[in-house]
Amino acid sequence: MSEGIAPSLAELIALRAAAQGRRSAKRGHHGNSGHALSPMRGRGMEYAESREYARGDDARHIDWRLTARSGKPHTKLFQAERERLTLIVADTAPALYFGTRVRFKSTQAARAGAVAAWVAVRDGDRIAALRGSRIEAPVPPAAGPRGALRVLDALVRWYAAPPAEDAGLGIALDHAARLLRPGSRLIVLADPRSVAELPARRWPALAQHNEVIVLLLSDPLENAPPKDLLPFATGQRRIELDLANPAQRQRWRDEFVAPVETALQRLPATGARAQALSTDARSDAWLPLLGRAQARVA
Repeated sequence: MSEGIAPSLAELIALRAAAQGRRSAKRGHHGNSGHALSPMRGRGMEYAESREYARGDDARHIDWRLTARSGKPHTKLFQAERERLTLIVADTAPALYFGTRVRFKSTQAARAGAVAAWVAVRDGDRIAALRGSRIEAPVPPAAGPRGALRVLDALVRWYAAPPAEDAGLGIALDHAARLLRPGSRLIVLADPRSVAELPARRWPALAQHNEVIVLLLSDPLENAPPKDLLPFATGQRRIELDLANPAQRQRWRDEFVAPVETALQRLPATGARAQALSTDARSDAWLPLLGRAQARVA
């Protein structure tokens, strides 16, 4: 499993093929800011609003429904579409730098982030990335393969080893909230315990005007440990957990399984979509979440 301990730029680039086969659901855009709206519709234009018809307006863009309701002719106004932002938030909690099957959770996080970056390229989005840090700036938004490569390079650095400075997922989401604009897509690569430590109220504000997807990184050993003695080495110390013991097994479940189950149960009620992503799963297994309507539970 040595090749799965740390991600390589080459493997993240190769994941571009995984993003080519599936198109995201069609989504709306939010227009560029500005004071003037064009009455002409052209390529890359979207409906903004309607106003009363004025001399010189293009008759092809009369808003017939509003005209019929108001009894006065109205025309539709259009504005330029704006590229959507895909923002990748990378949790760098120390617990992610571990794995027993196929690859480390950190490597799987980098691979899932790479898939998200290539999906953004395919969909014409700008791509940015950040982690929970008070000293490292986010990877700024950029479009196309060049923008994706900047993000991939950051994912390789962040997930090669635990960063010396990690301010946590909460700080990362604070940074994300300042970058997001309505209509953005937010992909969160997270340790389940990082999500469990956050108050549930953090998510509705992010999901209200954005597509939010939370990927919970896990390992098969965490999900289904054997009912046996399980040896661990911590530095110079070797310990054994007796997972045939019901009390020990319950503590294991509370530590590893419960955070995943809790997040999967609670996040949909906030408007976010969530999926557990095991180290032995395909790194693009979460793609069906894209564009899926999410009903918020009151």
